[in-house]
Amino acid sequence: MKDFSKMTVAEISRYLSEDSPERGELDLLAADSRVGVQRLLKKHLQKSNAERLEEKRLAALLKYENKARQLGYTYIAGVDEAGRGPLAGPVMAAAVILPENFLLPGLKDSKKLTPKKREELYTQITEAAIAWSVAKSDVLEIDRYNIFQATKLAMKRAISALPVVPDIVLIDAITIEGLKIPQQSIISGDSLSASIAAASILAKVTRDRYMIELDKSNPDYGFAQHKGYPTKAHRQAIARMGLTCHHRRSFLREVEQK
Repeated sequence: MKDFSKMTVAEISRYLSEDSPERGELDLLAADSRVGVQRLLKKHLQKSNAERLEEKRLAALLKYENKARQLGYTYIAGVDEAGRGPLAGPVMAAAVILPENFLLPGLKDSKKLTPKKREELYTQITEAAIAWSVAKSDVLEIDRYNIFQATKLAMKRAISALPVVPDIVLIDAITIEGLKIPQQSIISGDSLSASIAAASILAKVTRDRYMIELDKSNPDYGFAQHKGYPTKAHRQAIARMGLTCHHRRSFLREVEQK
């Protein structure tokens, strides 16, 4: 056990950042009269509590995956989409099979993350996943079939593109007709399932990257900023310059009718 009375505040700070103090050591720190030590202890306890809460949250995200494993399934794929609401660009869908007991700090619904955090998690997910894939349904398909059917089509393509055939797929709020693999539709699945949350991040990051590239050939529409969503700036650009081949005619007709 450390004798903190003989250590400087800087040395204690380094110790707390590098090691996990025992219960008795925490008691010694609590009895230390130095203001700097008390600040360090408070910060350490807050960090430890936050880590415990995050571990608990991540464990809860594996509820559906654990239940599927108990039923005998091994390769469990999460499936989600990005881009159902924009006026331009494709709808992307991702499928991902995570390792058992996959606990990734910060993993959650992509809509609740910053772009920077999504990129970080994208790298961690793709490096750790047993298998993953992303597929799209383009603007012509969206206009031909409607966005709901186009989303299902993109999801089926993502599932089919997985290099490992899943035993079951967990899907965010959608049931895919004709899928030959067992499936479970989970309302708000991107907030309740680790696999679906991971898929939501892969789909969102891939689509955002696509729209940023699209901006290079269509620089006056602001695709890199709004990603095709119906912002005021996007609507004004359409009013000034008209539609591109990347715009969803069916969406714009609905907007005009309202």
